[in-house]
Amino acid sequence: MTHKTFSRLAIIAAGGFFGFILWIIYLANTGSQSVFFDVIKHVPYGDKICHMLLFGLLTFVANLALQSRHFTLGRLPLYYGTVLVSIFVLSEEISQGFIPSRTLDIIDLVADAVGIILFSYLSGLTQHYIDNHHESPSVS
Repeated sequence: MTHKTFSRLAIIAAGGFFGFILWIIYLANTGSQSVFFDVIKHVPYGDKICHMLLFGLLTFVANLALQSRHFTLGRLPLYYGTVLVSIFVLSEEISQGFIPSRTLDIIDLVADAVGIILFSYLSGLTQHYIDNHHESPSVS
């Protein structure tokens, strides 16, 4: 698979996953029921695990879709995908304080941050692997 094809697939995955998260947020904001919410209630710390996985995976696919483009803050690389997801997550979590069917919870924000940091690291490792193992164009 070429770099370009992989990047296109990552863009489609990121867009689809972002749409899924928006749908989940819509259901939560409107107080609607979902099989996802029912399952999460029966898993110990299910809500926190889901926060970590949902926003971590969104970070992962966003970083790969953007080919791990980044800027540095001191010696720390900050991926554009990570920054975009972090801004979205922070805005969404703060907005919960203004929606009657939601609860603003700092522990949710911590779970989001853990997922974003962990999956940022994993996306960097994945991008490094892709960059070092991509197919070279053959010369005829």
